[in-house]
Amino acid sequence: MNDTAINPSTTLGAAIAGAVRALFTRPGLVTMALAGACATVAFDFFGQSLSPMLGFANLAPVPLANNVIQTLFGTAYRPGAEFLHYFAGMVAYPLGWMVLAHPIARALAPGLGWAVPAVLYGVLLWVFALYVMAHLVAGNPAFLGFTGITWVALVGHVLFAIVAARVVAWRDSTGEAGQWATA
Repeated sequence: MNDTAINPSTTLGAAIAGAVRALFTRPGLVTMALAGACATVAFDFFGQSLSPMLGFANLAPVPLANNVIQTLFGTAYRPGAEFLHYFAGMVAYPLGWMVLAHPIARALAPGLGWAVPAVLYGVLLWVFALYVMAHLVAGNPAFLGFTGITWVALVGHVLFAIVAARVVAWRDSTGEAGQWATA
């Protein structure tokens, strides 16, 4: 997933296609799992330990996931909610970074590096979690009513994206993340 393999003239479609090909290699899958694991630990540690210790809201992603399950299936299921939380953190969100957000950022603004696009990706994750899932799917107020948990969730999702992107960048720099295919 080497950044130098994609140049500014690469089309967006080719960048995404190359990212998908690179992801579905052993190094790409290891990178995704490592990025997801590190980012999920950072998100949970911040939201469930640091934030409450500092007097801010405690993030509760599993109860929110359980709310989504209850809305979709008519009954809550805690093991499914745990699975949904970890699947999002370990697979879906890092996958989104590796095959969409990062390739799009590199194709449209190759000089940005990974940090600025990661912050933007974190904001998009926050919108997805608190507007799409919590509001549109589970029926809670949009962005959970812009209470304290809203802003802790924003910081948590941005932190998640930064950690995931940094792990991917580190793996890229060591040559262990697979190679971005050029189309």
